[in-house]
Amino acid sequence: MSSYIPETAPFNEQQRAWLNGFFAGLTGIQENSGGSVATAMAAGLPSAETVVEEEEDFPWHDDSLPIVDRMELAEGKPLERKLMAAMAQLNCGSCGYICQTYSEAIASGEESNVSLCSPGGKETKQMIKKLMAEAGDTPKPSSNGSATNGAATNGAAAWSRKNPYSANLIESRPLNQEGSAKDTRHVAIDLAGSGMKYEVGDALGIYPTNCSDLCGTIIDRLAADSHVKVATPLGNTKPLLEALQEDCCLKDPSDELIELLVGRTPKEDAQTTLNHLLAEGVPEGFDVLDVLEVASGSTITATEFLECLDPLNPRLYSIASSMKEVGDQVHLTVGKVVFEREGRVRKGVASTMLADRVATGESMRVFVQPNHGGFTVPADENVPMIMVGPGTGIAPFVAFLQERASRKSPGDNWLFFGDQHEAFDFLYESELTQYVHSGVLSRLDTAFSRDGDTKVYVQDKMRENAAELWSWLNRGAHFYVCGDATRMAADVDRALLQIITQEGRMSEDEGKAYLKTMTSEKRYVRDVY
Repeated sequence: MSSYIPETAPFNEQQRAWLNGFFAGLTGIQENSGGSVATAMAAGLPSAETVVEEEEDFPWHDDSLPIVDRMELAEGKPLERKLMAAMAQLNCGSCGYICQTYSEAIASGEESNVSLCSPGGKETKQMIKKLMAEAGDTPKPSSNGSATNGAATNGAAAWSRKNPYSANLIESRPLNQEGSAKDTRHVAIDLAGSGMKYEVGDALGIYPTNCSDLCGTIIDRLAADSHVKVATPLGNTKPLLEALQEDCCLKDPSDELIELLVGRTPKEDAQTTLNHLLAEGVPEGFDVLDVLEVASGSTITATEFLECLDPLNPRLYSIASSMKEVGDQVHLTVGKVVFEREGRVRKGVASTMLADRVATGESMRVFVQPNHGGFTVPADENVPMIMVGPGTGIAPFVAFLQERASRKSPGDNWLFFGDQHEAFDFLYESELTQYVHSGVLSRLDTAFSRDGDTKVYVQDKMRENAAELWSWLNRGAHFYVCGDATRMAADVDRALLQIITQEGRMSEDEGKAYLKTMTSEKRYVRDVY
């Protein structure tokens, strides 16, 4: 156990344990279950994390609260705290920060891109703009779209979100079987020669490019020259086609674009529709091209158009590999997003790029985004793990299992996996089956929601095994969740609370306190989005 307090110092055992835990927390050193943080908690003393939290309370830091309630809780606070309240409160890392550090970077002027909070979406972006306008400050576009924020700490110093590495695609292999309604890919990318390193639990950032067909159609609607030089939302100067492909978000139309078109369209019905979109928000799947088609007949220049677009931000994917297993490669699990709306096929920009638009041997721009909040395998090799990852949420847990297999860790591992159909959608079935046979995976519980008359999900499987799950928690198991924040992760959280209160014979308040302690000890960690 690390000790920061000399043996000659005039403290008793409990005081020494608390102080060691406090200084370990300050220096970012994570002790194992036999360490000073755990000792202090066992002694009934507050942990370092608790002390830090008590220094400043963030009552709005609750992802279940609507943004209007969060903003009320932040009323009267400094700008950076109001900006924090506008975030989605998930600390998901998709912006390259956590909620607090992203808001502080915007307030200080270090970060100019206000559209990085993808879970918060349009309402977060609009609230940030409103707060900045009230403060008399308007973010200016930067040449890279994001400030440096430590993303290079797990890689070669030269490569980061600000300066991505050009890596080649090794393969994009379908994981679903024929007959599935989904197209999920195992994507392998070559990092050889880059010096980039990552740990399990980290994410890979990928800078996508927009579909050339979509960009060409937009240029036709603008009646513009694809070769004309324009300034992009990232502060670059490029030919129009290249700018739309590489620097512009074509998914979410901004209010600025809609307002511009309202004043330019001669058709009253188009004006009515556009004003309705401003008042009520755009429907799901409604994109920039849709707005241009509503306002057909209006005239705007390419420069005016690009001034109203948000920058094309990188997408973060949970890494599905351990370098101990795959060497200088990085693997991802990517669900291809394609759907039809009003007779036009819509495509997820990064997922379809990885599935269709980048061929084997071709390159893409990538960087490592280190994990946040302790989302990685336990430092103690003996500690059990419980992992809940339906669909593409299985990605980090493939990495966790590879890591533990490579280390020959003795700790037990339990995975809950779910999808639609066992015959078509059992992702990584052969790998997981092999882990079961070898003993690396102690338990594997699956839930295939569309194989029976009643839909069964991972949270239902948790409840079916409530007594055993509670037994694992009492053994000190770490509990991990990866996937959709609004539905799956919320359902899993409710199921976990129910199991704790039921099997532990606790009140609901006692169960919530138990979960809070697990979270503070980094035993309950979520990678949700």
